[in-house]
Amino acid sequence: MALLTFTRTRRRSRDVGEGITNPSLRLAGKTGLTVLALFGLLPVYWLVATAFTPRQDVFSVDRPYLPLDPTLANFREFFDNSTLLKDLGNSVVVSAGTALISVVVSGLMAYSLSKFRYRGRNTLMVMFLVGQLVPGALLLVTLYLMFNSAGLLYTYTAVILAFTTFTLPLSVFLLKGIIDALPDEILEAAKMDGLSNTAILFRIVFPLIVPGLITTAMFAFMRAWSDLLFALTIAGPDKQTLTVGMTTAFIHDGAADWPGLMAASVLTSLPLAVIFVLLQRYFVSGLAAGAVKG
Repeated sequence: MALLTFTRTRRRSRDVGEGITNPSLRLAGKTGLTVLALFGLLPVYWLVATAFTPRQDVFSVDRPYLPLDPTLANFREFFDNSTLLKDLGNSVVVSAGTALISVVVSGLMAYSLSKFRYRGRNTLMVMFLVGQLVPGALLLVTLYLMFNSAGLLYTYTAVILAFTTFTLPLSVFLLKGIIDALPDEILEAAKMDGLSNTAILFRIVFPLIVPGLITTAMFAFMRAWSDLLFALTIAGPDKQTLTVGMTTAFIHDGAADWPGLMAASVLTSLPLAVIFVLLQRYFVSGLAAGAVKG
């Protein structure tokens, strides 16, 4: 019975996700959404077009809207810059580390907050909510002093932990909403079979909320990948990420090398776009599952 209830809940969550990806709209609604989508894609189009435009034509008055003579020279500059390639590797390491830690820690915390009753539980949730409202810049000085005292400044560990501070609250709330939908009867049956809480978490709970875990990992990876403020302060020159490397490589004395910057931005965005397209189904259903409770 409990499994049937949970199956119905998951089906309802999937229906919500399908409703998001395949909305039932009339022609006027579809036309309006298409116009809005095209308007929102204009900056992306201009970014890609500039990346393929020859440097001497970027600021030309009669520059065509489509690059009639596209070039890959701007992209070659990126791959010829060894510092940017090193920064790309740093971004992969810290983003993957942030995603992994966010999934494990937020999964444990969400399971605790959802299925256990103890003193201070509601206070902890309020603290998470308030933490979301605090600007990241206010935490920067505190984190810098803490990492400096611990000897972790300018290390991968410091950058990953700093990124995790702002991915964790939303990840916990997302996974808690999903775990709330798990019937208690399933977990009680597992306890009667002799499973420990750890075994229940990793052998039953996590396999049942895979879309939510993937959604959490995607959110944490993208958030860490695009951060500039924390990486600029805590990473240092050896562990700086690609966003910091692009800023220092293409912006000097108030002027920007726009063709090179646009080409680097396209290359930087590609991994996120590929990940999102491949896992879009899990992302939508995970968000919908977190929004549907009971």
